[in-house]
Order: sequence, then C-alpha cells, then structure tokens
Amino acid sequence: MMLAADADQSRPNDLDAFWMPFTANRAFRKRPRIVSRAKDMHYETPDGQKILDSASGLWCCNAGHARRPIVEAIQAQAAELDYAPSFQYGHPKAFTLAARLAAMAPGDLDHVFFANSGSEAVDTALKIALAYHVAKGEGTRTRLIGRERGYHGVGFGGISVGGIVTNRKRFGTLLSGVDHLPATYNRDEQAFTRGEPEWGAHLAGELERIVALHDASTVAAVIVEPMAGSTGVLPPPKGYLRALRSICDKYGILLIFDEVITGFGRLGASFAAERFGVQPDMIVFAKAVTSGTVPMGGVLVSKPIHDAFMTGPEHMVELFHGYTYSAHPLAVAAGLATLDLYRDEGLFERARELEPAFADAAMALKNLSGVLDIRTIGLVAGIDLQGHADQPGKRGFEAIERGFHNEGIMMRVTGDTLAITPPLIISEAQIAELFEKTAAVIKATAQ
Repeated sequence: MMLAADADQSRPNDLDAFWMPFTANRAFRKRPRIVSRAKDMHYETPDGQKILDSASGLWCCNAGHARRPIVEAIQAQAAELDYAPSFQYGHPKAFTLAARLAAMAPGDLDHVFFANSGSEAVDTALKIALAYHVAKGEGTRTRLIGRERGYHGVGFGGISVGGIVTNRKRFGTLLSGVDHLPATYNRDEQAFTRGEPEWGAHLAGELERIVALHDASTVAAVIVEPMAGSTGVLPPPKGYLRALRSICDKYGILLIFDEVITGFGRLGASFAAERFGVQPDMIVFAKAVTSGTVPMGGVLVSKPIHDAFMTGPEHMVELFHGYTYSAHPLAVAAGLATLDLYRDEGLFERARELEPAFADAAMALKNLSGVLDIRTIGLVAGIDLQGHADQPGKRGFEAIERGFHNEGIMMRVTGDTLAITPPLIISEAQIAELFEKTAAVIKATAQ
C-alpha cells in the first residue's frame, strides 16, 4: 500500500483509522474537536480559534503548553542522544533526574524506577510490592487493596485495584486476590467543601475489617490516590490518610500513593504526601513530570524496599522488570527542564497562593441550575451536574461539545462531573474567564 502525503496534516481527511481512547468515536467523527497548536494557556484549532485549556491537557501540562525551555531541551537532546537502553547501560541525565526527584520527595523515598506512563508506573509499584515481600521471606503476602472509585490506569494491575466500574466490567476476572476500601465521598455529609472534608476519616477503619477477613499475613499493599481525580475530584477527609498509614504500619502492609494527578504542584506542593503530611512507602508519578511533553512515569521507592532487593551475587539482576523506554533520553531531558521551570517560576507556590481565589470562583457557580455539588482543593475543582433523565453521561458529553465549539474551552468530564484542572501558570483574570465559560456551559446544558 502506498503512503500518500497529506498536504495539510493539521486537517485530517480520514477520521476512521484512529480508534481514539476513552472517546465516543462515532460522535466525534460527526463533529470532531481537533486542535493543531498550543501555547501557554491555550490550544488552537486548525481554523485559528483559541481554546482555553481548563484541564491541563489531561491533568498533564502543569507548566502550560509549548514552553520554550522544555521545547529546547527536547530538541537538543534529540540531536545529542536520541535513545539509549536502560537494561545494563545508562546515560548521565537519567541519574540526574532520578536524584532530583528523590530530593523532592518526602522522607526516605530515595530511589526511582522509571516507566512511560501512569498505568505502567502503577503496575510497576504493585510488582515491586509483591516482590519485596518475597525478598523479605513473606511470600504469602500477595493480596492488593485498592479503593472504590479509585483510578490507577488501564493495565491489568491498575484496573484490578481500581474501582471505577466502567473501566473493569468488560475485562474478565482481572487479578485475583484484590479487595477494595469504600469510597470516601458522601454528598449528604460533604457537599460544597473546600479542601479536606470534615466527615469521612472513619472510613479508613474499613482496612481493619479487610485485614481481619483475609489476615495480615496475606496482604501486600494498599494503593490509593491521595485525592481521587478521574472519578470526579474527591479530596481525602481530614485524618483519613494518616489513619491508613497507621493501620498499614500496624500490620506490616505497604502504602502506595498514586500521585499521577496530584504530583508536581497540583495541590500546591511537590507531592500530595507533602501537603497532607503522610509518608507512603512508594509514590507513583507521571503526567506533569514532563508537563505532558514526552511520555514518562515512574515510582519513588523507599530505601528499605530498594535495599531489600540488593542481595545475592552482584552480577545478577535484582528485579526482573522494566521497559524498553525506561528513562528515555528525550523524556529525561524534558523532565529536567520541567523541574527547572517549576522551580524558577515558583509554580507550586503559585498554586498555593491562587487556591483561595480559585475556590471562590468555583463556588460562585453553586446556585446554577442542576449543580449538585462543588469540591475544591489546590487548583482542582469537581462540579457535579444533574444528569439528563435516563441518559447518564449525556450532559457531560454536551458540556464537552458546547465548551469546545461555542465557548472556546477544553473541558475534562467524567460522567456528568466537570473536572477543572488548569495549568499552574493561570492568572487570576484567566481564572475568572475560565469559570465564566464554565458557567455558560452549565447554563446551556441544563434541561
């Protein structure tokens, strides 16, 4: 088959070949939402329409789009070293980035295992947890505990410990030996909360019940998002994460924080673990580590876990796991430039400073028609909308379409919930604009 050159690749003439992920493909092909450029806070369509990014791409672009220092670092790296294997070989910047990430992380999270996405990083953390207990002579610890409404990517490990029904129901029995904590959200108790809700810390006690059911000798790890993001923005109740930490310590269970969304300033700190003052045994990261420019993920691992593997003959591989593109040179260069930008522009501190104004602007929408709840923390807001009768998710889909085509805003939705997560470079004027556009979308999609 001959490959035909497309004179204008920003205007595709065949939308059928690309099976788009997490997308209503048939509806998209009828009325596509296509962007061809991006800069700072905006995308741009092939026709030149500016689209305000209220979702940081996909929770990724915390430093904004097409930032020159990151772009130039990627370009220079491609010319210098395009690829190097990380199996048995290394390149300098991989070690530099790992050291910088370890320095940013709390406590003794001193080692980094690189992957290429949040999904890969989650499965990596779960495998490390299982293998760690084997290395410690506790191979009976094979059970993994996730949480209802949790999202941990789309690998078989991630969807097994995840708790979003639509992500699980068509893929068979998944991993065996998995249990789930209850979700932490109760609208009757927590509606219209800024930051951590007062109600709900007691739900961590369900871990005691699960451990009693299965026995601690069978439980390897608990994995949770400090703030559940993809399910619709659920901040943790006050004291909840500390209680989980205490119970895990009591029974020798590893605690894993999935910070693919919350890492790198989203909640006004390097990691949510820092904001909430809770030390996990591993932190999963991805997305904003490169501000979305080059795929990268990884796991920050505590020193005791890492050191448990460093036994036996020195010429032998300690962990039989890895990816062809682990610590890819372009991703590493992007990561280093991104961390520089976060530091030089004080973007984590900026997120903390903007949090009150952001929350005020979000909560100002509470009296609009069909707004059931609004939750805010850091530079994140979740807005639950009353769905259309017998058509769950339809209003959320209409919000995407209306926002893009009529209001010039890119929105992230999950079901009928809007998730507002702009780049950390957003100005106060742009916060006002963002929520004005969001209000217009809510009004236009109300029945």
